[in-house]
Amino acid sequence: MTGTIAGLGAFLPHPPLTFGPVAPELILVGVALSILLLEAFIPRFPAGAVAGIALVGLAGAAGAAVWGWSWSGPPVVLGGMVSTDHYAEFFRLVLIAIAAVAVLLSHVYLQRSGEYRAEYFVLLLLATAGMTLLAASADLLLVFISLELLSLSLYLLTGFSVRRVASSEASMKYFLLGAFSSAFFLYGVAFAYGASGTTSLAGIAVRVSQGHTTLALIATGLLLVGFSFKIAVVPFHMWTPDAYQGAPTSVTAFMAAGTKVAAFAALLRVLTVGFSGVSVDWRPVVAVLAGVTMVVGSLLAIAQSDVKRMLAYSSIANAGFILVGVSAGTPAGTQAAMFYLATYAALILGAFGVVVLVSERGERHTSLASYRGLSRRSPWLAAALALFLLSAAGIPPAAGFMAKVLVFEAAIKAGEWPLVLVAVLASVVAAFFYLRVIALMYMREADDPTRVAPSPVAGFALAVLAALTLLFGILPGVLLSALHGGTSALLALPKGVP
Repeated sequence: MTGTIAGLGAFLPHPPLTFGPVAPELILVGVALSILLLEAFIPRFPAGAVAGIALVGLAGAAGAAVWGWSWSGPPVVLGGMVSTDHYAEFFRLVLIAIAAVAVLLSHVYLQRSGEYRAEYFVLLLLATAGMTLLAASADLLLVFISLELLSLSLYLLTGFSVRRVASSEASMKYFLLGAFSSAFFLYGVAFAYGASGTTSLAGIAVRVSQGHTTLALIATGLLLVGFSFKIAVVPFHMWTPDAYQGAPTSVTAFMAAGTKVAAFAALLRVLTVGFSGVSVDWRPVVAVLAGVTMVVGSLLAIAQSDVKRMLAYSSIANAGFILVGVSAGTPAGTQAAMFYLATYAALILGAFGVVVLVSERGERHTSLASYRGLSRRSPWLAAALALFLLSAAGIPPAAGFMAKVLVFEAAIKAGEWPLVLVAVLASVVAAFFYLRVIALMYMREADDPTRVAPSPVAGFALAVLAALTLLFGILPGVLLSALHGGTSALLALPKGVP
């Protein structure tokens, strides 16, 4: 029997199986399955130990991603499915860092809410594996598989709080609209295959440059709709406020940062590599989406009285600002979008991290009124949240200021100055609701003078995020030097791919 299988393997054509470039995903999935088995055989295994194992797995995946940075093999492996460039490794490292912070915040949240179950960390690691593989996908089929892996894990994480009806409701809404977006994406893949005869991004780029633009334009539109659901772009943002509010806050932090970074990483690769030949057609569409998203997200955030819903609309508005860089369709625009994604991840994780601590036990204190006088109850938490909100508003020296400058500069050089004007006005509107929260913390008396319970684990995570927010704002070159190599690798099409 073994000889028969070996004979079939020698007879059937197959690509070389090079697993080194997907080592981060293999490690993440392996550790997730190990935790699942460990919990099955040792039901009362300590929660802190499970979180520690998850962190060790993430550290191993990060080490594999660093090793992949010096990869000297082929530009794509596993039949042209997985890219091995610096672009993929950069986003892998960002996403693994997001997951590591999420593990720390989740450990604190689960202990305080009394909702700990080991499956939580299993789902978090599987979602991270989907995100990192999404950033490295060089084929539309793998993009879809990666999207489904991260989405299915996040649907379950969103409904993880079985004691709260809002959590189950948010999970169901997220699932239904997520399935709807998957249908659009699959139709886009079908039209892309019809236009080019392949699902490889490099192959699509070659065929589109030779013609077949009608089907390619339909494919681009459908794929853009599918991605727009994942990155929460208006008018495909309907699930975001309810999902962010209903999900456990630690899940919301992970979802707000990780999903957006991963989906944008894939979107940038799909547009700038696979459909670069029709960039003249998709750039105006992206610009319109960016303008509408910035305006709607900023205006609706003003009316929110719940801090999680406010941050949800802030996330929507930030997606619009990132799309400003994407709409430029240039290497500078891609680099600016990558810089914005890294800084956005730090500020949104930090903001939700503060919410985890202020909420104390689960979801008790998420209204804006709960932040009155926070500077007196917890000066460090108030200062950290103020820094993250100032970064989101684009006020120096926080990193958000430099991120906005870079995307605006790239858009102006590409002739998109009307979009930049809209972005500047939206930034002014957004600054209002960010400064309103800061005013509540520093200029109002607290309804409840009780001090916020400290947490060394979450405090460490917030300190790191605050330091990165200041570092990237004061010394942006630290990050931009790494981004240059990633942008160059992205725009260099792999040779010899059909």
